[in-house]
Amino acid sequence: MKRPIRHAKGFTLIELLVVIAIIAILVALLLPAVQQAREAARRTQCKNNLKQLALALHNYHDIHSRFAPGWIAVDPTTRLSSAHEGISGAGWGTMILPQLEQTNLYTQFNPDLAINAAPNLAFARTVLPAWQCPSDPKPDRWQIESEETAGEILAELATANYVASFGTEELHGCENAPGSWPVSPSGQCIGNGAFFHNSSVRMRDFTDGTSNTILVGERRTNQQLGWYSTWPGMVPEGEEAFQRILGAADHVPNSPLAHFDDFSSRHTGGAQFALGDGSVRFISENIDEGVYKSLATIQGGEIVGEF
Repeated sequence: MKRPIRHAKGFTLIELLVVIAIIAILVALLLPAVQQAREAARRTQCKNNLKQLALALHNYHDIHSRFAPGWIAVDPTTRLSSAHEGISGAGWGTMILPQLEQTNLYTQFNPDLAINAAPNLAFARTVLPAWQCPSDPKPDRWQIESEETAGEILAELATANYVASFGTEELHGCENAPGSWPVSPSGQCIGNGAFFHNSSVRMRDFTDGTSNTILVGERRTNQQLGWYSTWPGMVPEGEEAFQRILGAADHVPNSPLAHFDDFSSRHTGGAQFALGDGSVRFISENIDEGVYKSLATIQGGEIVGEF
């Protein structure tokens, strides 16, 4: 008796190729969705960081009846305002540390010395999660060079992604001689935003309305161009020292024409900002430039509608 012939079970080459093609299509469809979900989570974390900073600034105002200065800098001898060469350089980020539950870190800073003085170096290198946007890949620290001598390293600083609003003026102007705008005859560099050199802005000064005024916004890192931001403050005589902690609304977010001191982000379509009322808003890169600049001033008198 002949045994029945058994045919081997399995896929044919064509069937295998079809299955592989279907899997590839499914992966191609799923991967963008996964990436979008991850970016949504990162964007939410970024928003939460800005909310923390806004609340800390409000708590600082409750205690001191004014917002933290953009940065503190006085001539070490005369104790008069001196934007670039002055000490200590402590920025708004340093001033609100106690309101961010970082009192122990705050007590490590010596306000009688410059940010880059030896006793303050460990302080300035401290990386704080509240200043980090997870969508922006960057090193934890970077080295700031001298404005006068190329290649001379003044300090190693912690990186950050959030800078306070100087207003609509470019911060390069702070290097001008006293009496040349925006530097006053007394040596103070004054912006039309909420934070500037030795500023002492109060809530009542926001005549444009707190819900229509930017406090803090995002800035992305550009390692190729050396565009790094930080939180401790201004390093005297450092390269683009003011721009490291403050931002200007000279161009709309993510503009291809943007300078280093502009606001920007790695988020698609715009950047996130904390406003004077403590809220956090995503501002589109397609916003009208006039409206955007109106949001950067505290007393511009502009009428701002929906944005």
